[in-house]
Amino acid sequence: MSEVSAPPRFKRFVALGDSFVEGVGDVEPRCPNGVRGWADRVAEVMARADPEFRYANLGIRGRVLSAVLGEQLEPALAMNPDLVAICAGANDLLRPSADIDALIETYDEAIGRLQANGATVVTFTAYDTGGKSVFGALRGRFAVYNELLREVIERREVTLVDFWRMRVYSEPRMWEFDRLHMSTAGHVYMAIEVLRALGIDNDLIPVELGPAQRVSPTQRRRDSRQWTVEYAIPWVGRRLRGVSTGDTIRPKYPELTAMAPSES
Repeated sequence: MSEVSAPPRFKRFVALGDSFVEGVGDVEPRCPNGVRGWADRVAEVMARADPEFRYANLGIRGRVLSAVLGEQLEPALAMNPDLVAICAGANDLLRPSADIDALIETYDEAIGRLQANGATVVTFTAYDTGGKSVFGALRGRFAVYNELLREVIERREVTLVDFWRMRVYSEPRMWEFDRLHMSTAGHVYMAIEVLRALGIDNDLIPVELGPAQRVSPTQRRRDSRQWTVEYAIPWVGRRLRGVSTGDTIRPKYPELTAMAPSES
């Protein structure tokens, strides 16, 4: 009889990236930076199984890939993690000057360094923007990026969380009103998918959204105007000024930290 392999048990988990990794959209005033996010939720599950488990989250909103690696890669390597989750590049793809080949080459090198340091690496395809009218024109760019990233993932045998193919995120309530960041429901679902990809049992339950709410054309237009004023115009303004929402933000957990094993 063949032996059933035990699920992996990691002791040092480090998350690198942008707002997706920081947890923006999953509002929790008790957490550093006021957000929780899928990575924290994954860490809480692991902490429940092992009191010696430690976690660091270096993700900062607004960071492009070069900034993520320039600021976060060396500190991450110094912690000698046995598990690393990394997600970056979406902020680059939103810019007209994105060099996709260069992004993938840089990403590939970073993953190689993390693996050479002894870490199991988890990474993510970019979300399919085709269903979002605001970013739908960028779908082709995101698709090319994902296909090149898949080649890296296959060659390096990286653990993949395939965001691009998760149709559940076509539900608007999986996103915050800003249309850029996942809501709490989105982060909980992502945590479940990360744990599944790693083969780790958990008792996380997707947020019950209930029946979809019907939105009248008038309300939809009102929401679009509000979104334009509150998010789109400020976003363009920041790009023109060369500033980011993350300029004054520090990492949530810059060092390996014992996580409270939350029950929710």
